[in-house]
Amino acid sequence: MLTSKIGSACDVLLRAIVRVFAASHINPNALTVFGFTLNLVAAYLFAYGYFRWAGGTIILAGLFDMLDGRVARLSNRVTPFGGFFDSVLDRYSDLGLMIGLLVFYGRINRFWYVTLVAIVMIGSVMVSYARARAENLISSCRVGFLERPERTVLLIIGAMFDRMAPVLWVIAVLSTLTVIHRIVYTWQETRRLAGH
Repeated sequence: MLTSKIGSACDVLLRAIVRVFAASHINPNALTVFGFTLNLVAAYLFAYGYFRWAGGTIILAGLFDMLDGRVARLSNRVTPFGGFFDSVLDRYSDLGLMIGLLVFYGRINRFWYVTLVAIVMIGSVMVSYARARAENLISSCRVGFLERPERTVLLIIGAMFDRMAPVLWVIAVLSTLTVIHRIVYTWQETRRLAGH
């Protein structure tokens, strides 16, 4: 009951913000760039160990990530390029945050955590790549648990509660399982479409 009221209040606030941005005629791609820039700031904060500040900055960047598409739809400025541009900057944002963590763990000489972050980087890219490549063959490949929003929430939790190491393990494992799930699903669907 309480959570639904909070959710409704947040939705009302978000719609109001979207209306303000749409009325201001701001280009939705500018909102995408601003969200990306905030993620680069968060990466810098990670690199120097300001994890809670980084977590707060990721939350703010996430707000702009939610706004760009909604503003584009409300102002009737949805374009194929806008969706492509948003996806490209999302990948750069993901990798930028991981580079911030790589720098941090490198600075404090934690070799195994550097390796773990590198594995997380590979998993994050491969989750997105597996879906994009699969959807050249089949209509949709949204299977698997760990999409970008879940990874972002996990990073925020790790940053805010100083539990980054367990969070990185969770992302590494679930990203790998998601990629495997998408490979198996795509194999099944291609066989079904081929009539096997």
